[in-house]
Amino acid sequence: MEAADIASLEPFKSGSVSVVVHGEQGEETPPTLTKRIKEYKDCPDHTHLRIYFDSVNFLAVPLTSRVECTEKVWTAYDKNSGLYYVIKRES
Repeated sequence: MEAADIASLEPFKSGSVSVVVHGEQGEETPPTLTKRIKEYKDCPDHTHLRIYFDSVNFLAVPLTSRVECTEKVWTAYDKNSGLYYVIKRES
């Protein structure tokens, strides 16, 4: 796993993605949301990566998160909160 990298999200901007934030294994997982990534950028204080779905709504992923990225799935794990941020390409 690598630290959160903005460029690793570029392939996920083209098309619909499913998004979910969940805790450790065994905890209840919330439903996924289908979204389209509009843009992504650092937050003003440079602590989080903001993934925008429109001009107002975004998901903030700590830049200290460890990221695993495949062709279809981008996963960031924040050790401090115990949260996983998962973005999957829709088929």
